[in-house]
Amino acid sequence: MAKNQNWQDDYWLLVMQLYLRKPIGVKPMYSRESIFLCLELHITPEQLFARQCEIAHLETPRIERIWKDYGRNPKRLTRAVGLLRSMLGFNSSGDFYDGVEVEETFERDFRPLEGEERLLPISLVLILDLYFRLTPATMVSETPEVQEMARLLKVPASLVVDVLHIYQHCDPYLRRHDIIIHPLLQPCQQTWQQYSNMDTRQLASRAVQLKAYYQ
Repeated sequence: MAKNQNWQDDYWLLVMQLYLRKPIGVKPMYSRESIFLCLELHITPEQLFARQCEIAHLETPRIERIWKDYGRNPKRLTRAVGLLRSMLGFNSSGDFYDGVEVEETFERDFRPLEGEERLLPISLVLILDLYFRLTPATMVSETPEVQEMARLLKVPASLVVDVLHIYQHCDPYLRRHDIIIHPLLQPCQQTWQQYSNMDTRQLASRAVQLKAYYQ
């Protein structure tokens, strides 16, 4: 994958449509609707969030013009967005991205995991944050925090417990030497390597942001 899909000024219409969805305003960086637009445009959540902030503050003359044309006329904006999508070939990847090599980065975090399609890579980050809030004895389905996580992710509590137990095998302080075979072992190991050395407050902050995707 050689290059990223660059930002195009026409994308302002789609970002404004997102901004104007009720409740009107800047949407959380990892809200589901924000992520869907990020995946569609191949721009990062951070970039989309920054663009929304630019709209909120009407930072440029171009944004002021777009706001004047569409800010109080959502039906007109909807028609313009529909026309834009048809012209750019959205929802027709064979046309829109034909000949374009897209370097995937954040996109992988929001795709179902191989071997367990009920979970995403970000699900493992949320469960890792939970892991550091529990003790091994409380990593069971009956624990309220485990049940709360299961409700958030819309998966059985037993699946959350499975991931917590895999993290026990990743945790060098527990010195688990028994062999485990599980389709989530590798992605859990990757998540552990990426986040386990992070300050727990940073991990907690990251988890709060990512929870917006499920709320």
